[in-house]
Formats: sequence, C-alpha cells, structure tokens
Amino acid sequence: MGTKNRIIIDTDPGVDDILALLLAFCSQKNELQEDELEILLISVTFGNVEVLNCLRNVVSLFHVIEKELEWRKKTGHPEGLEALKRFRPRVALGADEPLADQILMADYFHGVDGLGGIHSSHPHLTPAETWRDLFTTTSASGSPEEKLAVNELQHGDTLFTPVQTSADKEILRLLAENDPDTITIIALGPLTNLARAAATAPETFLRAKEVVVMGGAISTPGNITPVSEFNLHADSIASARLLALTSPTPSSTLPPPPPAPASSPTPPPPPPFLAPYPEPLSRQLRLTLLPLDITNAHVLRRGQVEARLRARAEQGSPLAEWVGAFLGSTLDKVERLRGAVMGEEEEEDGKGGRGGTGEVALSLHDPLCVWYALTKQRVGKDGWSGVEGEDVRVETSGQWTRGMCVVDRRDRKKKVEKGDGEDVGGDHGGWLDGRKGNRVRRMMRSGEERSFGETLLDTIFGKDH
Repeated sequence: MGTKNRIIIDTDPGVDDILALLLAFCSQKNELQEDELEILLISVTFGNVEVLNCLRNVVSLFHVIEKELEWRKKTGHPEGLEALKRFRPRVALGADEPLADQILMADYFHGVDGLGGIHSSHPHLTPAETWRDLFTTTSASGSPEEKLAVNELQHGDTLFTPVQTSADKEILRLLAENDPDTITIIALGPLTNLARAAATAPETFLRAKEVVVMGGAISTPGNITPVSEFNLHADSIASARLLALTSPTPSSTLPPPPPAPASSPTPPPPPPFLAPYPEPLSRQLRLTLLPLDITNAHVLRRGQVEARLRARAEQGSPLAEWVGAFLGSTLDKVERLRGAVMGEEEEEDGKGGRGGTGEVALSLHDPLCVWYALTKQRVGKDGWSGVEGEDVRVETSGQWTRGMCVVDRRDRKKKVEKGDGEDVGGDHGGWLDGRKGNRVRRMMRSGEERSFGETLLDTIFGKDH
C-alpha cells in the first residue's frame, strides 16, 4: 500500500535539523503496511548559517548515510533508514535572505558551517566540492566532458535527486501535481521559501494538507531576543504573511509594507512577494505551531549522547562518529553559553538546557516537528494536546519585538462579526472581530517530554540493549 503522510521538509541545517531529517529517514511502515512518511522534497533555506552551507550539510548527511549503510551491511547491523531507501527525496536550494528583514544567522551557536566545525574536524566525512555542480544547470558553453560529468552527478546512484529549480517553485510544483490535502510541509527554519511560494500562487499553496512550523515563543522567553524565537525573528515578514493565510480575512493580519526610501517622491508598488493576497481565497491554511513552549521540554542529554554514540563510533559507525562529533561540539557550546552553574529552578523544571538533572542538554526543537508528523494521531492524556484556532500574530516592525508572537490575553469575548470590514469599536487591530485575526493550531504537550531523547536515539541508531 502507499502512504497517507507525504511530506516536504523545509530546513536550514543546523544541528537539530540534521537529527530531524534522520528521524524522518528512519520512519517505517505502520500496522496497515502504509509508509509512516514519504519524504518528497527537502527544500533548503538560509537560517542557522548561510544557505550554501546549509545545502552542504544536507549533501553531507546523504554522503555519511551512504557510508553508514555500507558499514551496517558489512557488519551485520540492521540497516534501518527504511523511508530513505524506499523513496529518493528531491533536494532544492531556496532563499538566501529574508523577504525584507535584515539578514540574521545563528552561526554563533551552530558554528560557521552549521555543524560545529565538522567539515574541518572530520574532512573524511565531507563530500568533495563537486556537490555544488549537482544544483546548477550546465551552461551551453560548457565542454561535452563537463556536461557529461554534471549529468552523471545529477542522475547517478545517490540517495537523493538534486533539483535545479528554486525551492519555492518546486514546492508549488509538487502541490499542483498532487491531490489537495495529501502533502504536509514541515518548516524547520525561517519561513521565506514558504512565504515566496504562497505569494506566487496562494491557491496552489493552500492545497497543502497542513503546514507544521517550529517557531515562536508564546508564554516562555525567546531564544534570540527576550521575546522572539530565532525562526520567526529571522524573517518576521515571511512569518506574519504565512500565518495570515490561516485567517478568514488575511488582510487583517498582513504586515505593512516596508517604508519607502526618504528620497522617493511617491511610494513604489510593493515587491511581488510583499503584495496583498487576493481575496476571497478558497480556504484557510491549516497551520500547526510548535513553539519553544513545547520544544524546550524535549531534550537530549550529554550522558545519552556519550553512552549511545561513543561505543557505536568505536565499532566503526560513520554516522555515530559524525553525529557524535557535532553534538559534542554543540553541547560544549551550550555549556559555555549557559555557564557551569544553573539556578535551582532551571534544573528542576528541565529548562535552560539542563534536562532537569543539572546535566547539559540540547533542546530537540526540530525533531519534535517530525515526531508530530509521525504520531499526531496520538491524542489525549498521554499524547498530543493543544489549542485550536488561536489568534497568534507575528510582530514585524517593533524596535525590540521583531518576530514576537502576540496573543490577546485580555478577558474579553469576541463580538458579533461585522460585515463592513471596519474594526469593532475600541478594538484596534480587530482582535475581537470574528472575521479578523489568525487561526493557529498550537501544540502544548506531546506525551514524550521525558523520553523523547532516548526515543530519537533508538529510532536512528537502534535500541541500546
């Protein structure tokens, strides 16, 4: 049988992005013999580091997996990685800068290459620079030998299919060529690729079954500013535009266009990716948000990494060596950033990168989104729970609050819908008008808060007996 869970992963690898991709690659078949996930596309965006480094990290992941599969077969270890072997995902290069914001990256945390310097420390696990040719169209002036070499690279026996078109165009192509409500998009980085696709063809983009977004901070501090999470902050305008598609009236929450230069006598028309959406649209976007409020509680502790990966690496596993190296480097960075001593409150509640035990830990923000796609049918007391239809809006123009998630905490009821498009009296912004505002599904619990780190390692590397 086929799969009911076809996905596009939009990503900016990044340490936890790589873990999220590995988790997706290791999905299997369910009890009905349906594939848990079919990965159609990995679309790459700028974010943690500049976009070509993010792309190199994706290609490097496939390179290491090829070595890992050879090692597992040779040594008799279960091969795993079932979804990756059954499906050959496409990989497309996307945005290298935000729609209009000043560019921001997280290389202070992930390292200049996005993986803690792995390409310098472990060059034997880094692919040759010819990987760049996979994503370029051979020019007409190229020699026959050059054209043949590029063609062999692009169509060779690899675990992925490189794409020469831009990521936003490839997203729209897949949505247009598949039935509506059959493709879920999992967004692990800044939302620029998705916002560009939505602006180009909103009705095509709305064919998506669901968009799962790792981003935002609702009732917890931000991780890039006191109130903002990195992904939504890195392209706040793209974030606001995407969330606006969840509204019955998208214009009610669209960000204002950036101001025109002072020297301009008349305001220029907005760039294509900042233009208003046509209204009315045929439907609202189903968007599920996993903010820091939930992802912070899902961690991978240093002790888990060392216990599980060191022995495997000593046996010769390329994947364990590679993942263990960049996780070790990242945990060292966490310890330096947080300091050697944490407050008792942080140790008790599992926040602050300590896993609730005083032990340094890495929050598993991005893998949790893939886990949601795999297990979202598990709802209730011991599974996923959240709120439906929450009016979450993204600030784009505040001096200190770019990327902040704003919700209405006033104890006031929604008023009767108005038909004239005007604000309800005394309610600037339409927060109480039933026709306005966003409608976001926000997850609050997964049921895996204590065990997710171990579950992740078990899935990728096999159970530790």
